[in-house]
Amino acid sequence: MQEGTFTATEFREPALEPGSPYQGPIETLIGTYTDETEAVAAARARWREFRTSDSRDVAWWIVRRQGEGLARWIAESRSSVERVLDLTTNELVEVEA
Repeated sequence: MQEGTFTATEFREPALEPGSPYQGPIETLIGTYTDETEAVAAARARWREFRTSDSRDVAWWIVRRQGEGLARWIAESRSSVERVLDLTTNELVEVEA
């Protein structure tokens, strides 16, 4: 993986209670890393921990180079699939297990 400054971020939408207004996602920076592999490992750990919890929230985790709009890695709480950015097509593709 390429070197640079990478951020791992969690986005969480709290489960709605009846009559509660939608507040939108809450963005939490997990950390900033000089190595993309470390950033993915940190986000992956949060994703796996969340998937074993009883939370009804919807959440997703991304890793991207600081300042970029495209995610290099992404996972979401309701799926066991990880995706990475194919730099030749700028599309997210499933990670082969």
